[in-house]
Amino acid sequence: MTRDPRFDILFEPVKIGPVVAKNRFYQVPHCNGMGYARPRAHAAMRGVKAEGGWAVVSTEEVEIHPSSDVSPYIEGRLWDDRDVPALALMTDAIHKYGALAAIELVHAGMSASNLYSREVSIAPSPIANPASYAPAQARGMTKADIRSYRRWHRDAALRARRAGFNIIYVYAGHGLSLAMHFLQSRHNRRTDEYGGSLINRTRLLRELIEEAKDAVGADCAVALRFAVDELRGVDGIAAESEGREVVEMLAELPDLWDVNVSDWPNDSKTSRFAAEGYQEEFVRFVKTVTTKPVVGVGRFTSPDTMVSQIRRGILDMIGAARPSIADPFLPRKIRELV
Repeated sequence: MTRDPRFDILFEPVKIGPVVAKNRFYQVPHCNGMGYARPRAHAAMRGVKAEGGWAVVSTEEVEIHPSSDVSPYIEGRLWDDRDVPALALMTDAIHKYGALAAIELVHAGMSASNLYSREVSIAPSPIANPASYAPAQARGMTKADIRSYRRWHRDAALRARRAGFNIIYVYAGHGLSLAMHFLQSRHNRRTDEYGGSLINRTRLLRELIEEAKDAVGADCAVALRFAVDELRGVDGIAAESEGREVVEMLAELPDLWDVNVSDWPNDSKTSRFAAEGYQEEFVRFVKTVTTKPVVGVGRFTSPDTMVSQIRRGILDMIGAARPSIADPFLPRKIRELV
C-alpha cells in the first residue's frame, strides 16, 4: 500500500537528545485512572497506542514521593525502587512496537491531598491547600526541603531509566506541580534566591532539568512540559511576557519542549468551543526561540492540519492526548491513506 505523499513529512524521524522517534506522532502525558493500582491494564493500554503507530507514548503524572500523594485519584507512582517493576511492564509493551516510552515525573506540592501518605503538603510559601478535603495549609519549603525535593526528582529519574523509559519529563504545567508553583508569583512569595524576580523563580526548574540531564542524559532525553500561558492576563504567566521569558532563559537546556496552556479547562477545550489547533496562537513563538524539537497539542485529528503545523514551523511533533484515546491507531490509518 502506497502512502499519500502529502503526509510523508509526518513519518520522518525526529532526534530528541540521545534518542530518535520514528515519526512525528507523540502521545503526550495523560491520566487514565489505572496508574499504580492496575499496572497490567495500564501497560496494555499504552502498548495498544504503540501498536497504533505513535512514535512516543507517555505515562500519566507519576508521583515521585509520598508527599505528592493525590488520593483518592489514581495515577502513577515512583516513590521508591518497589515501583520500578510495574512501570517496566509499560515500557516493555511500548518498546515491543518500536516506540519510545516517556514518563512525566511530578510532585504536586500544594495540590497533593496526601490522604494515603498522611504527609503534610509543601509549597514555595505557606498557602491554603486547595486539594485538601478539610481546611489545611501547605507548609512553606525550607532550603533543606528544596534540596530534598531536588534529590527526590533526580532519584526518580534514575529509577525511570532502570524501568526502561527513554524520555524523562520535568513538569511545569497545569498549575499542578511544585516546579510551576515556584514560577507563579501568586504562589511564590519567597525573598531568597528562589523567589522574587522571574530569574529566581525559574531557578528550581533549571536545577531540575540540569540534574536530570546529569543523571540520565547520556541515555535518556530530558523533556520539559511547560504551560506558556495561564490565560489569566497580568495575574499569571502569559505567553507574551513571562511565558516567553522562561522559554528564552531555558531555550537549549531540555532536549524537547512540550508546550501548552494552563490549566486543564484551557488545555482541554472540546470541539464545541475551540477549533482544531487552537493553541497555536499561544505556542507559535517557541520554535523561534529554541533549536530543540517542540511538541504541542490542539485536539489534532486532521492530517492536513498536522502537516500545516509542521511546514509552517509551529511544531516538530504532533502531540495528542484525547485523539490518541479516541483512536489509538490514528497514525497507522494516516500512514495507510491512499
